Amino acid sequence: MPDTGRPERLQVMLTADELRALDDWRFTRRMPSRAAAIRDLLRRGLAADGAALAEPGEPSSNFGVLSEPARRGGQASAD
Repeated sequence: MPDTGRPERLQVMLTADELRALDDWRFTRRMPSRAAAIRDLLRRGLAADGAALAEPGEPSSNFGVLSEPARRGGQASAD
């Protein structure tokens, strides 16, 4: 497993409906993984402010909890 700078693991148990809601939210925002979506939702909740949408092909490592997602290039978001 590559070193992502995230040595802690957190297990979260979800109902089928919660998982479906997470996946729906993730797919509409083109998030690269469930983990990235959960980190973005956690960051949004902690910061209580909106965040830019993920760009197509953006790696999961760009989504941290305590900082804005890293953005490269001049790609426009799909708002």
